[in-house]
Amino acid sequence: MSAIGRVLLNGVATVAMGVSLLAVTAPAQAQRYEQVPQSAYCASNDNRFARCQVPWRDAELVQQASKARCIRDQTWGFDRYGIWVDRGCRGQFVPARGYGNGNGYGGGGRPGWGRPQQLQVRCESHGGNYQVCPVDLRRDDSVRLVNRLSGADCREGRSWGWSRDGIWVDRGCRADFVVERRY
Repeated sequence: MSAIGRVLLNGVATVAMGVSLLAVTAPAQAQRYEQVPQSAYCASNDNRFARCQVPWRDAELVQQASKARCIRDQTWGFDRYGIWVDRGCRGQFVPARGYGNGNGYGGGGRPGWGRPQQLQVRCESHGGNYQVCPVDLRRDDSVRLVNRLSGADCREGRSWGWSRDGIWVDRGCRADFVVERRY
């Protein structure tokens, strides 16, 4: 082989080795600097059990995306493997309050210390029809309207309200609501 051939062959080998090293090391670097997800979508498709891994200690359902009801410890829950869903429950989940930024290391103190946690929910009555937006509400929670989106009037008790099942709207009311979690 000529001297030029050896130089070209060495150059090609060096480039190939460099590309293979980049291919091996780049994903590891990308994972190291990846942000912790602040929400996760988990779905039970075809009514089958499914599990979604998250780096949190607990989760909270913030928006149901299925017609099937999502009920904690019945059709969805959280265990050491992450979020589980079953029987058609699909929804958007966030780290449960009281666990800091969701990095799995706490940092938020005990629930009930500090100011209440807030969750924003959009609920819309289309065609003037009654609609329930499922939100896991507890006895000590409170709900308030923060931004009316419709031309229709939104009056608590008349065209919007809330119960343990969630926030309801009627008569064309469309709005953003804030749920304040109290402990």
